[in-house]
Amino acid sequence: MTIYNFSAGPAVLPKDVLLQAQAELADWQGSGMSVMEMSHRGKEYMGIHAQAEADLRELMGIPANYKVLFLQGGAHLQFSMIPLNLLRGKASADYVNTGEWSKKAIGEAKKFGGVNVVVDNKDKNCSYVPAFDTWQRDPNAAYLHYTPNETIGGVEFNWIPETGDVPLVADMSSNILSRMLDVSKFGLIYAGAQKNIGPAGVTLVIVRDDLIGQVPTGTPTMLDYKTHADNESMYNTPPTYGIYMAGLVFQWLKKNGGIAAMEQANIAKADLLYGAIDASNGFYNCPVNLADRSRMNVPFTLKDAALDSEFLKQADQHGLLQLKGHRSVGGMRASIYNAMPLAGVQALVDFMSQFAKRHG
Repeated sequence: MTIYNFSAGPAVLPKDVLLQAQAELADWQGSGMSVMEMSHRGKEYMGIHAQAEADLRELMGIPANYKVLFLQGGAHLQFSMIPLNLLRGKASADYVNTGEWSKKAIGEAKKFGGVNVVVDNKDKNCSYVPAFDTWQRDPNAAYLHYTPNETIGGVEFNWIPETGDVPLVADMSSNILSRMLDVSKFGLIYAGAQKNIGPAGVTLVIVRDDLIGQVPTGTPTMLDYKTHADNESMYNTPPTYGIYMAGLVFQWLKKNGGIAAMEQANIAKADLLYGAIDASNGFYNCPVNLADRSRMNVPFTLKDAALDSEFLKQADQHGLLQLKGHRSVGGMRASIYNAMPLAGVQALVDFMSQFAKRHG
């Protein structure tokens, strides 16, 4: 039986990447060392690190005036590092609230300065993206922060806010590398690795040069982007094996048509799954506004919540794992990141159809 892992993160990785890592685990390319054993200052690892950055720059078209940083601490630490580094003497920043991860970023930013919540979607249970013309922006804001894809609620922006001279900051933890975008529209992009990049433990930050080096006096050394930019992410020992794995994922993406090809595959997977939900005559329901449905995280409920446990039990028996919704919202959630093959989504759709026939 083929197993398909729909976990929201840590999440499925490409099979080819796992097999290559397995083959190289004890002896990386004849070096006699595992990547886990290498000095981060040695030529072997330095080459791995440089290649990972070069491949990412190529995949995303990252301009030369942006630094690529491989950090630790997850998106949670970035919730603090961003205001520390980007307020730059200003009193406040703009934040868009579209769900749980936006709320976490807002709560942390309030510890460092003023936060102007330009808009929220609480009126409809965080199920849609508010129209841009409803946002109450502060013209003096240091930056505008938003979460392009809410992993828990399954709400995704299909457009990029135009903020003019105000730096745009995006938490792309759950949809980075899944669709084409123009990096130059952003001041800073950050993402935890454990959804579309690699294993947990690496945090990617892509930051424009002019936003680096203006932290308040007394900022801890490790929370200053300049520390990491000046030392090519090696001020201290980086998460070397996680960066190696991320590099393998970048190579896999390049071999498989890059981000443009991934976007088309992601559209096909999402269309297949949402199509099955919408065609179920109400047995399944997605609470997200049609135009704002995520391609990465698909939440859905059953007509009768009493069937939830039986649905999950039978799904597990069919090799369809980690479909339970987040504890804060319940129901089901299928995360269909880049590494989830179309066959996995088809297997889920087939099971959902059979389950509805038996229990509808």
